[in-house]
Amino acid sequence: MATQKQQQGKQQQQGKQQQQGKAKPPKVGNGGSVAPSPKANGARPRRYWLFKSEPDSYSFAQFQQDGRTFWHGVRNYQARNLLRDEIQVGDGVLFYHSNAEPMAIVGIAEVVRGGYPDATAFEPKSDYHDPDSDPSDPTWFQVDIACRGAMREPVTRERCKQEPALADMVLLQRGSRLSVQPVTADEWRTILRLGGATESW
Repeated sequence: MATQKQQQGKQQQQGKQQQQGKAKPPKVGNGGSVAPSPKANGARPRRYWLFKSEPDSYSFAQFQQDGRTFWHGVRNYQARNLLRDEIQVGDGVLFYHSNAEPMAIVGIAEVVRGGYPDATAFEPKSDYHDPDSDPSDPTWFQVDIACRGAMREPVTRERCKQEPALADMVLLQRGSRLSVQPVTADEWRTILRLGGATESW
C-alpha cells in the first residue's frame, strides 16, 4: 500500500470496504505449529502474499483495532494486476512495516474479499485520485483483509536475510519495491515459524 489512510466513514459502506463490522479479537500465534495450506474456496491451493504499509500511515496496531481493512491506494500496475487477478478469498497475507525502524513482518491476515474497484481513484479529494480512471472501466483495484494475529516476535528484514530458506524471497531481492508481493508456501511457513504465529483459518 503506497500509504494507508483510515476512512472511517466508508468502513461501513460499499460492502463495508474497510470493516464489515469489527472482527472478533484476532488470535495471536501460539508458537509454532503451522497448519497445512488448504484450498481457498475449493478452487485452488491457498496462496500467500506480503503487503507493505508505513506504520505512520497505517500500522498493524491500528489494523488489529479495526479487525478488517480494505487495501487501497495501490498505483503500480504490477501490484494492481495481483490485486485484480491473483489474490483471492482465503489467501494469507504477511503484514510488513516498511520505512520503519526496524522494517519487519509484524502480523498475518486473511483475504476476505477479492479484487474490486478502488473507489478512491474516482474521488477528486482523495490522495489517490486518478482522473484517467473510469468507473465504467476501472484501472485500480483493492482487496479486503481481516486481521488474524500478531507475530509473537516481529520478523525483521535482517532476520529474513539470515534465513537460508528465504534467500529467494521477493522482499529481499535487489530493487524489489512492490507494495504487494507474492510469497511461496515454504516462505510463509518459515516466516510463521520465525515469528511464532499460527495459520488459524
